[in-house]
Amino acid sequence: MKASVYTQYGPPEVLQIKDLEKPTPKDNEVLIKINATTVNRTDCGFRKPEYLIVRIISGLLKPKRTILGSELAGEIEAIGKDVKKFKVGDSVFGLSTYNFGTHAQYICLAETKSIGAKPVNMSYEEAAAVCDGLMLGMNLIRKIDFTNRPNILINGATGSIVSACVQLAKHYGATITAVCTSPNFELIKSLGANEVIDYAKEDFTKCGQSLDVVLDCVGKSSFFKCKKILKPGGVYFSTELGYLSQNIFLALLTPIFGGKKVKFPIPTDSQKDIEFFKDLIEAGNYKAVIDQTYPLEEIVEATKYVELAQKIGNVVITV
Repeated sequence: MKASVYTQYGPPEVLQIKDLEKPTPKDNEVLIKINATTVNRTDCGFRKPEYLIVRIISGLLKPKRTILGSELAGEIEAIGKDVKKFKVGDSVFGLSTYNFGTHAQYICLAETKSIGAKPVNMSYEEAAAVCDGLMLGMNLIRKIDFTNRPNILINGATGSIVSACVQLAKHYGATITAVCTSPNFELIKSLGANEVIDYAKEDFTKCGQSLDVVLDCVGKSSFFKCKKILKPGGVYFSTELGYLSQNIFLALLTPIFGGKKVKFPIPTDSQKDIEFFKDLIEAGNYKAVIDQTYPLEEIVEATKYVELAQKIGNVVITV
């Protein structure tokens, strides 16, 4: 099989297309022929680690796992003898979050991992482009109390996490202010934002609003900058560790003192989540946002584009 392989940390050029042996599923595994995957911020963060914690997970001097990619959509080509949930020919989508491996033509996953039947109203490319953003977004959204229609500000232009958070927050009934640039106003409004702020023209921390929640989906702000626009008891979330990893410590300390606080939930995923995503999509309450599509052979170019930090939604790789 063909796969994008990297054996050292570094720029996008460390990625090389190589021919590898096609994997064979174990008794409890399915073999998935991947039709589409994505390149996302996590792939870039593991390919060229900025944080020590990434090297501790991935390998101090070189990567332990040499194929990146966490999202997938494809067909089950073979199953192990103990597999009950899936059969050969099933169309599936899902995640291989911490083991990666989806930047390849094939992958083996246990039938209990984060995979499920592909939504019938999505193509393989669309299905590949939803799970990572939804997973990361859901880990934030599920920590919010939607009982009284909270006012939420979502910062992060129109990346995959933002597009997920806007749609999820809308689904649960929030009033949403989104921060992006003016060319993307109509898109972000179509996803569910009630108001938009152009970050190129206005500092959203000086908007004078009184908010229940700030979701900083790119980690470009901080709790201390956002405190003044949070209501008493308001919550700041970030998808990044922050300066000197402050968000971890603030998440531990701020709840002790009451009032405004930081929450920093550790991302998790499950097969139950994937099944929920499928139901959400098939009910017409979520749509994929795709910026660019590249073949696997052009994964270096796709990665360079992602690292410009200007993508709208997702960058899909066809395999």
